[in-house]
Amino acid sequence: MGAIGAGIAALGAGIGVGLIGSRAMEAIARQPEAVGDIRNNMILTAALVEGAALFAIVVGLLSR
Repeated sequence: MGAIGAGIAALGAGIGVGLIGSRAMEAIARQPEAVGDIRNNMILTAALVEGAALFAIVVGLLSR
């Protein structure tokens, strides 16, 4: 069961990072002058999502 939970966490992180990138590109298309701020926020948010996913993967694999 732990491996299934780890897989679901990885899948969720992939979807989350994809949505973050998609929304960031839409925001940059709407406001090209704010590209620096949008990029910084995108990278920070993606890092937080990846950190939470990594934590969930580790917990899932350790909970056997």
